[in-house]
Amino acid sequence: MYITGWAVALMALGAVPAAVSQNRNVAWLWLLGVAVLVMIDVWTAPSPEKLGAKRRVPASVRLTESTSARLDVVNLGKRRMRGAVRDAWQPSAGASDTRHTFSLAGGETATFTTRLTPTRRGDRRSVGVTIRTSGLLRLGGRQRTMPLVDTLRVLPEFKSRRHLPSRLARLREIDGRTAVQLKGAGSEFDSLREYVIGDDVRTIDWRATARRADVVVKTYRPERDRRVLIVLDTSRLSAGRVGDEPRLDASIEATLLLSALASRAGDRVQVTAFDRSEQARAAATTGAGLMTRLAVALAPVESRLMEPDWAAIARLARERLSQRALVVLLTQVEVSAIDSGLLEAVAALSHRHQVVVASVADPDLDDMLQERGSVDALYGAAAAARTGLENDAVGSRVRSLGADVITALPDDLAPVLADRYLALKAAGKL
Repeated sequence: MYITGWAVALMALGAVPAAVSQNRNVAWLWLLGVAVLVMIDVWTAPSPEKLGAKRRVPASVRLTESTSARLDVVNLGKRRMRGAVRDAWQPSAGASDTRHTFSLAGGETATFTTRLTPTRRGDRRSVGVTIRTSGLLRLGGRQRTMPLVDTLRVLPEFKSRRHLPSRLARLREIDGRTAVQLKGAGSEFDSLREYVIGDDVRTIDWRATARRADVVVKTYRPERDRRVLIVLDTSRLSAGRVGDEPRLDASIEATLLLSALASRAGDRVQVTAFDRSEQARAAATTGAGLMTRLAVALAPVESRLMEPDWAAIARLARERLSQRALVVLLTQVEVSAIDSGLLEAVAALSHRHQVVVASVADPDLDDMLQERGSVDALYGAAAAARTGLENDAVGSRVRSLGADVITALPDDLAPVLADRYLALKAAGKL
């Protein structure tokens, strides 16, 4: 049961005759009378058990976008019911307009809409549906909470997609749209064309020349159908917040942009979220299906407070890659990487694959370096400088093992990583 604000107001009104009569018994009689009226109202209220509810929730929505959940409430009895319903969601679901009033005749159905604007990536769950039926006097009624638990999957925002058109334009310049004359390590045959003055004589196709009676040369393009493996580190270091979001979210943005670019280039992309075990995986897929599967797979991935198992990651890469590929490790390049096994994993992978280690930089370190206004600020600047030197030393050790190292601010990591991929394509290393 429940009581309404009208019952509370009616009880408070009893203070007036009690104050006029200066008799405490009047106040008790007034409260008793109101309590009796409330109990009668609750007893005459229809049972909420005769109301059914069903929620309809979209499968997914992208972060910062809005969607709606629809709640159908049906009167399963013959008596008219009046009351209110609350569609409850966890706070990060960003639910608004969750309370609705209804008046339903027997067999009638009403549909209510709850606006959802999630504030966090992942699975946002509903708490339940609470239904209240009121009595004739509106002083009280009956209440029931139905455990209707539904899940809305909130996909990554993919705000870095604004960088995709410019990178695709550069990709067209270095792939098959713009053929090159000389064959490189990462190129394949594209087409034949007539010889023009200035062409390298080494590219002349003598058999085609004999058939056509014209001098014909070969042109090449960067090789397609290569393999790209992106490893998303979800260990404790990815949980650190940089600005308003954890490092993991910036790594996911970089993963989405690189995957979109590589799939457009005709390469096969595999993504794994790993710490000591695999949290999520998007298998080798090309085309538009990759981005959908990738966003759905990465949406519920969260950081876990444990150390990464880099030896297991190296074994996983060897199992899934049967030929030379680009392996991108999205992790943190810092002193703890020496003891975590990152260097050993990079050394093992670099023998066969092109390895890129991408790390999110902390803008607060740059701000600390500039502060000199107090003794505390000076100590902070010294600590930031030492941290930077140690991270640079670890980065140098990783480069000495044959891997590329990228360190960029959260908003810059995705485009910088995409540029490195394009540079490798242009250089014929992929």
